[in-house]
Amino acid sequence: MDIQNTIQTLRAELDQHNYNYYVLDKPIISDYDFDSKLKQLQDLENEHPEFFDENSPTQRVGGAITKNFQTVPHQHRMYSLDNSYSKEELIDWEKRIQKVLGDVPLEYTCELKYDGASISITYENGKLKRAVTRGDGFQGDDVTNNIKTIKSIPLQLKGNFPATFDVRGEIILPFAGFEKMNQDLIEIGEVPYSNPRNTASGSLKLQDSAEVAKRPLDCLLYFLIGNNLPFQSQFEGLETARNWGFKAPKEAKLARSLKEVFEFIDYWDIHRHNLPYETDGVVVKVNSFHYQDELGFTAKSPRWAIAYKFKSEQVATKLNSISYQVGRTGSITPVANLEPVQLAGTIVKRASLHNADQIEKLDIRVGDTVFVEKGGEIIPKIIAVDLTKRPENSEPTKYITHCPECNTQLVRSEGEANHYCPNFYGCPPQIIGRIQHFISRKAMDIEGLGGETVTLLFNNGLVHNYADLYELTVEQILPLERMAQKSAENLVKGVENSKNIPFERVLFALGIRYVGETVAKKLAKHYKSIDALSQATLMDLILVDEIGERIAKSVIDFFENQENVIIIDRLKVYGIQFEITEKINLNATNKLAGKTFVVSGVFAKFSRDDLKKAIEDNGGKVGSSISAKTDYVVAGDNMGPAKLDKANKLKILIISEDDFMNLINLTDASTD
Repeated sequence: MDIQNTIQTLRAELDQHNYNYYVLDKPIISDYDFDSKLKQLQDLENEHPEFFDENSPTQRVGGAITKNFQTVPHQHRMYSLDNSYSKEELIDWEKRIQKVLGDVPLEYTCELKYDGASISITYENGKLKRAVTRGDGFQGDDVTNNIKTIKSIPLQLKGNFPATFDVRGEIILPFAGFEKMNQDLIEIGEVPYSNPRNTASGSLKLQDSAEVAKRPLDCLLYFLIGNNLPFQSQFEGLETARNWGFKAPKEAKLARSLKEVFEFIDYWDIHRHNLPYETDGVVVKVNSFHYQDELGFTAKSPRWAIAYKFKSEQVATKLNSISYQVGRTGSITPVANLEPVQLAGTIVKRASLHNADQIEKLDIRVGDTVFVEKGGEIIPKIIAVDLTKRPENSEPTKYITHCPECNTQLVRSEGEANHYCPNFYGCPPQIIGRIQHFISRKAMDIEGLGGETVTLLFNNGLVHNYADLYELTVEQILPLERMAQKSAENLVKGVENSKNIPFERVLFALGIRYVGETVAKKLAKHYKSIDALSQATLMDLILVDEIGERIAKSVIDFFENQENVIIIDRLKVYGIQFEITEKINLNATNKLAGKTFVVSGVFAKFSRDDLKKAIEDNGGKVGSSISAKTDYVVAGDNMGPAKLDKANKLKILIISEDDFMNLINLTDASTD
C-alpha cells in the first residue's frame, strides 16, 4: 500500500467533506464517518511524520501558542468604506462616479455587510500561507495559527488558481454559537459576552489556537485581490471563489441599475433578521474591475464602493417597573419590565439594564418612555429616554441596597460592575441555581431530575444543598406535585448512578466560580484528588498550567468556606468520586517537572503513547507542537523534516529514546 498516496487521498476527501458541510451546508456523510476518517488520517500521520503537512485537516484543532503576534505589512492596503444612511446619498455617489467614468452603463454587486472582524489571507500555490488582521489598514497582526482552525476557510484550494493572491473576508460568530458560548459562561458564573462582533474579533487574538478551535467562528469572503486574476468583475470573482473552496455568501446579487440596488436594500432591511449572523447594512460595489481601476481611491476609501447602513430598529415603549434578578453566584441583574412592544419580529416585554452604572448614566426612571433596540440583533436594550414625555412627579431610580430574595445587604467589590448578594448559603435563587448546575448534563448528569423539580424539592424543604440529594427517598418525593411512583424511582436511581461520575466532572459540578469544564479537568489531572486540591496554596495553583490568579483565588475562597467543607465531607460519605481512579505508577517521579517535550517519529522501545505517558508520569508536559516553550524533542526514526527544521531554528535539544531513558534513569522501556 502506498502510504503517502493514502494520506493525500484522505486529506483531499476530508477537505471536500469540510467544504460540503461548512461552505455548502450540504454534508454527504455523517459526523461519525467524518470523525472515523479523520482518526484514520491522524493515525497515519503520527506513524509517518515524514509526510507532515501544516495544511492537513488534522491541523485544524489548533494547539500552537502565540505569545506576541507579529506585525505584518499588508501587500495590498485594506481600505475602509465610506458610509451612507439614505438612498439620496447613494444617488449622489453614483453621480460622482459618472463624473469620472462618463455616461456609461454601470452594474453593481450588492453584498450584505457582515458585522465581524476583517481578515486578509494570502494563498501561495493553493495553500493558505498567512492570515493578517486589518490593523490600521497598512499593517496588521499575523493570526495564521488561529485562522487555520476555522473550518470554512480552505487550507488547500481546488481547481485552477493564480500562484499568489489575497482574499478579504469577515470573521463572524453566528448567533447560535454565540448564544451557546454565553450559556456556558453563565453556567460557571461568568459574565456573558456582550455581542457576537466583539467576541469574534477578540477570538482572533487568543494566544492558544486550541481555544480558538473551540469557538464556532465562520468566515464570509467578500473580495479577492492580486495580479493576473482569472476574472474581470467583482461578481464573477465571488462565483470563482466558491469553486475554489471559499464561502462567499450567495445572498450577493448583480444589480444593473441603482433601482435594483434599492430593491436589494429594501428586501434585506426586512429579511436580515432571518439570517444566522449579524448584518448592519449593504455594500455596493461597481462590478467591473476596469471601472474600479479608473475610479481609484481617496486617502481612506475606494471610490468604487460604499456601505449603506441599516437603521437599527428602535421602538418607544413605557417602562412599567424595574425588578432585580439574583444569579447562582449572587450577581444582581436589574431588569426593565416594559409595556409589551413588537421589535425586530418578536414581542419584547423585558430588557436588561445591566447594572447600577448604566441606570445612572441613562437616568432611567419608572414611568419613562424609553427607546428600545436589539443589541447585536439579539438582546433587547434601552438606549435612551424620551425626556419630553417624562412625568412631572418622576423620581430618580434608587438602586436596591438589599437582596430582593433574602434581604441581605448587597456588596460591590472594587473594580466590579455588579452588586452581589453575599448570603451564599441562605439566598434561595443562589441555592437553587447551584443545585441546578450540579445536576446538569455536563456535571453530574442526574437523569430524572430537572430544574423545575429542583425548585420543587427546595420549596418543599427536602433539599438545601446538593448533598441533600443523596438522602432523598421515594417516599419523600411521591407527595410532590406531578410526581408518580415511576418518576420518583427514576429520580432516586439517577442520583445513585451519579456516584460513578468521574472526579473532573464532580469538580465542575461543585460550582466553584470561574472553574468551568476545561479548568476542572486541568485541576483534577494536576491534583488527582479533592483533598490535594483543597490544601493547595495560592502560588501552587497559579503555577498550574493556564490557571491564573482570579481562578486560584476563587478556589482558595471555596475551600476556606466551612460550609463547603462540610458538604464535601458528606458527599465523600455518599460515595462521590473525589479522586482520579487510575492505576498508580510506582515508578513515577518529578524528575521532568517544569519541562515540556514534543514527541516525533517512530520508536523501537516505546510506543508513542507509552513515551508520552512516561513523560507525564515523571512530571513533564507533552506539547502538541514545537514552540519556544519546548525544552526537548524526543526524536525517533522518520521524524518530520518540518519539525526537525523548526527545532534546529529554535535551538531546542533533540534527544533519542535512549537519551530519554537515561534522563529518567530507566534501564528498559517498562513504565509499569
